[in-house]
Amino acid sequence: MTNTDQNKTAGAAGQFSEVNPYRVAVIGVLSAIAVILMYLEIPVPFMPPFIKFDFSDLPPLLGAYALGPAAGVIICLIKNLVHLMVSNSMFVGELSNFLLGTVFVLTAGLIYRHHKTKRTALIGGIAGAVAMGVFSIFSNYVIVYPVYYQVAMPEAVILEAYQAILPMMDSILECLICMNMPFTILKGLICVGISMFIYHPLSPILKGKRMH
Repeated sequence: MTNTDQNKTAGAAGQFSEVNPYRVAVIGVLSAIAVILMYLEIPVPFMPPFIKFDFSDLPPLLGAYALGPAAGVIICLIKNLVHLMVSNSMFVGELSNFLLGTVFVLTAGLIYRHHKTKRTALIGGIAGAVAMGVFSIFSNYVIVYPVYYQVAMPEAVILEAYQAILPMMDSILECLICMNMPFTILKGLICVGISMFIYHPLSPILKGKRMH
């Protein structure tokens, strides 16, 4: 066997070794916690009633920091698939949550992976929250809301819900920019802030390392 073949074999073995029972168990536990947090929705007085706040992006963020960006995305997917089974949002809420959560944890996880310090985790989290907020304009306007118009609520009714809070809103796009984007960024920043306090003590557990 040549050195090249040996390197390929070692690389493949390394990849398979990453998929271990403990890692799968951690992803499962974080997914379960995320599902529970999705049910603990908090009404927000400055947003329409169909938009609520929850902390369900926190477990995927912790997973992205501890196990890598892909783990964070998997947790986002699992929590939304489970929630979809009992949801009355006609899958639109889960679609939006998955898209935005994926942008959030991918951005944060990729930045943190290159230099694993608390400062980088904070920078990655902030960047992820901002990216999620900006992406929410596109995802809601092009993908999520058009589906919502067809299966749940007409566009005019949704616009009226926004105008009940801010009468000067003239279009859905304006609502998404002036209301949804700041709310989405704030939601992400709150999860980042919490993660800064709890990630360090949880890190050995999430990574399967012994605590000294």
